[in-house]
Amino acid sequence: LWFFKEKEKTMKSSSIPTELLLALDREFTFATASYNPFHSAHEGYAVLLEEIRELEHEVFLNHRIRDVDAMKKEALQVAAMAMKFIVDITG
Repeated sequence: LWFFKEKEKTMKSSSIPTELLLALDREFTFATASYNPFHSAHEGYAVLLEEIRELEHEVFLNHRIRDVDAMKKEALQVAAMAMKFIVDITG
């Protein structure tokens, strides 16, 4: 939870659910442990765009067959890749 420890003091208890922060931390930790740092802003953007397209696929499914858990998973991956972009490229 390195990313959130500094923000803990200023965050309102109702602003972001703790479970969501923990899930995002797990996804970010997995991504940084599994993949090399982005070599350039272009590479980071391409990876982030790929994750957004995977989320788009889930979102644009017919609402009757849409999988909420799959959308959540893809949205967490988008958020984790955005964090990885910030750390690797602008850090």
